Amino acid sequence: MSIQNDYLAKVCIFGDGGVGKTSLVKRYLLGTFDTSTSLTIGVDFYVKKLMIENIKVTLQLWDMGGEEHFRFILGKYISGSSGGIFMFDITRYSSLKDIRDWLEIFREEYDAKRAPGQTLPILMVGGKMDLDEKRSVQKSEALGVLKSQNLYKYMECSSKTGENVEKVFETLSKELLRRAGML
Repeated sequence: MSIQNDYLAKVCIFGDGGVGKTSLVKRYLLGTFDTSTSLTIGVDFYVKKLMIENIKVTLQLWDMGGEEHFRFILGKYISGSSGGIFMFDITRYSSLKDIRDWLEIFREEYDAKRAPGQTLPILMVGGKMDLDEKRSVQKSEALGVLKSQNLYKYMECSSKTGENVEKVFETLSKELLRRAGML
């Protein structure tokens, strides 16, 4: 079977501080969970190479700091994105209610450079599913937000256990390839 050309995708991971964005990326890249992860200051950048249906995909993962006083710089980093992951904590309702603020920042930069009718796939991810007994955001609520905000898809994962972590990035990567006409 022949291997097609490489595909490069810039994916921004954004959401409130402390929701698990950095833990998600580190679990995905290193396969580990670090309880001592500190808050991201500004933006951290990572690269992951993977194969999807004989296509070499390079993901540039941009882990955006979630603290409000860093939000003013995010627009500059969002430029050129192929897709995004909005992450919230299923045990902290306030991390979901801020979605409109995050999407405004994200879409403002993207919409200024997109072609008419083109949308950016944003995967909505509820993190910390290993803490289901402490859940404050029901799946039905999350799905309602997904629909109202016209996002691509909703998934839940646990960086602590690793459940669905690979699937989050694989799902978004396949959608990016599909939209690029490669799948």
